[in-house]
Amino acid sequence: MLSLIPKKEVITPLKNICPAFPRFLSTKKCVNTSSLDYKHRYLPHTLETRKKILATLGINSIDELFKTIPENARFTSFSAFDHCGMTEPQVYEAISKMADKNKDTTHSPFFLGAGIYKHYIPSVVDHTIQRGEFLTAYTPYQPEVSQGTLQTMFEFQTLVCLLTGMDVANATMYDGSTAVSEAVQMACRTTRRKKVIISGGLHPHYSEVIKTSAKHSRVVDCDFLEPDVNGNEKDNIISKINDQTACVVIQNPSFFGYVRDLKEIADACHKHKALLIGAISEIVSCGLIKDMGSMGVDIVAGEGQSLGLPMSFGGPHVGLFSTKQKYMRQMPGRLVGETEDTDGERGYCLTLGTREQHIRRETATSNICTSAGICAIAFSIHLALLGEHGFKDLAKLNHAKAFKLVELIKKEIPSIKVLNDTFFNEVTLQLPINAKECVDKLAEKNIFAGVPVSKFFGQKYDNLLLVASTETNSDEQIQQFVDALKKLC
Repeated sequence: MLSLIPKKEVITPLKNICPAFPRFLSTKKCVNTSSLDYKHRYLPHTLETRKKILATLGINSIDELFKTIPENARFTSFSAFDHCGMTEPQVYEAISKMADKNKDTTHSPFFLGAGIYKHYIPSVVDHTIQRGEFLTAYTPYQPEVSQGTLQTMFEFQTLVCLLTGMDVANATMYDGSTAVSEAVQMACRTTRRKKVIISGGLHPHYSEVIKTSAKHSRVVDCDFLEPDVNGNEKDNIISKINDQTACVVIQNPSFFGYVRDLKEIADACHKHKALLIGAISEIVSCGLIKDMGSMGVDIVAGEGQSLGLPMSFGGPHVGLFSTKQKYMRQMPGRLVGETEDTDGERGYCLTLGTREQHIRRETATSNICTSAGICAIAFSIHLALLGEHGFKDLAKLNHAKAFKLVELIKKEIPSIKVLNDTFFNEVTLQLPINAKECVDKLAEKNIFAGVPVSKFFGQKYDNLLLVASTETNSDEQIQQFVDALKKLC
């Protein structure tokens, strides 16, 4: 390996290719990113070049590019890889030691949700998406060589429309948060208004993405409501809708687990010619809950991770986006349509491309420049395997598991209050103790109890715990969780 060659033996051609190469080989440690002097790194730019780049950007150090990232989220040192020039076995050993610190969630009671859910993924999903025609396929600009990819996108759009009750869906977004943010931008373009009402039951990560995009947009003015921990914000939302409202964004089931009929809010929006955006973070709920379209929702956006995709520490996942046909030309991203070739055979092509990569930047409806294609294929395969009846059965099983958990808690732990009067597979618990401390103590016993609400909204909610139960939890695991929770509370 080149990293094992002594400095004095570095051959001349390598020096000519990159002046930094000998310095890289001679180093013992990588320098901190706060310094301008990257002489120890294998980079093609000289120190003078880097200084000119920073001067052009009007900053003094590389770190200033990352100042929006909180200090506590930054690495100051990556101790396992402080030494450059490690061999492959050394790197493997270092990563293995890091992995050994993880707790095994595969066979342990697992009740985390809050927007990403643990579901069983049939092995055929992973096997199928690794076929070469799926795994290596790229953006289908040339339909004559991309029919397989185009058809899977078309089928994906069809499935999303069936789940949401909408007329048309696009060929995937990044994830749920960016999809909802794009929906807000679309609603403001469509209505030519700026005021947006954000439900207190919307996932806080979705709200943060909306806030970020609104900050850099002159067409969005958001009113973020207080966290809806009791599920009673309907009247408050309706009272705020007026002739200046572009849209209302509401999640169902909400971040706190409440299931609501959105018809009244939809009627209030339409009375003032505003749009209602329905967000979904748990797509399996669509197998049991009335679809968004039948409740009068105009745009549906959300996360499809629950079907075909593992949690993966937060991504990559797949965003869902669908709407009524009359708003189709304002949709972000791309739309795959069905057509006929010169022989009259069925074929597929990109029917609509409203992103900046396809048309003039100033007329584009979105700056999303790629598609979560492989994730959309996994989603489609899983849903097709289930079929309509199987999907409904999966939804019923999820609700049954959550119902069993709620009933056991009510029966055996009276000191815990279940706040939800309605739910799908997730509820909010009010504990007599600090929720974060409870989660930490149960994690020591390999029980993953849920997500403390204070993680998102601060210490004011430090005794609230979000708990989700899916088909992956056995009755024995549910009982184990309740018994452990009972000892703490």
